[in-house]
Amino acid sequence: MHLDLLAIVTAFGLIFLAELPDKTMFASLAMGTRMRPLYVWFGTSSAFIVHVAIAVGAGGLIGLLPDWVVRLVSAVLFAFGAFMLLRGSGDDEENEEIKTVTGFWPVYSTAFMAVFISEWGDLTQITTANLAASNGAWSTAIGSAAALMSVSALALLAGRFIAKRVPLKTVQRIGGVCMLGLAIWSVVEIFTG
Repeated sequence: MHLDLLAIVTAFGLIFLAELPDKTMFASLAMGTRMRPLYVWFGTSSAFIVHVAIAVGAGGLIGLLPDWVVRLVSAVLFAFGAFMLLRGSGDDEENEEIKTVTGFWPVYSTAFMAVFISEWGDLTQITTANLAASNGAWSTAIGSAAALMSVSALALLAGRFIAKRVPLKTVQRIGGVCMLGLAIWSVVEIFTG
């Protein structure tokens, strides 16, 4: 096993920048307002590691999945996330405390599945596969996984920071609208992608 520091840094930089504006970052931010951020991070990080392993190991095979199926499943998951965040956000419930999902396994599995399904065939997964082919599997895997996990942590920290300064109900409404937007975006990508 040969590790190339330049290949690690290259993979980290490219994947970090590609993932920053990605829908998964916004999904992590939204989940972090409703669920325990550390548990969300474990779930998203595990899914990212699996995707990096698949990308490095299988490379071009990811392109065999029908793109529209991946986007449709992503849209359904984002729509479900929007429903969960927006339900019960009516004015008549203003005084009710919003319940947070706190159990490790429910949070972990929700975060894992949201990322695992929505990242199929994503730009970062394809980029990781291409980098692995030219820069070495292990170096690319380390750089890519570190970048993806860093973006998720950054989104969760931002979510926590926002949640401390803005009422949770407002954050959840904004998160729900963002998730709904991501669901619509995923459906639009089916027809334009």
